[in-house]
Amino acid sequence: MNFAIWTENIMKKIKWYDVKLAQIAAIFATLCVITLWPAFLELVLKVDWYWYLVLAVVFGIRWVKIMFFN
Repeated sequence: MNFAIWTENIMKKIKWYDVKLAQIAAIFATLCVITLWPAFLELVLKVDWYWYLVLAVVFGIRWVKIMFFN
């Protein structure tokens, strides 16, 4: 199966709320990376990085399920 067919099959399974969940997961993954970068840690955020990682995984788990397990 080539990449184009694989992505078409995934797009058929996506619901309207999956796009928002992916956006939220991307936000928390970005915040996780920002907090791991020490230069930004003092300026931007004081929250521990693992909270953002946990939230990114929670909101991104449906996408992983759609792409690889359906």
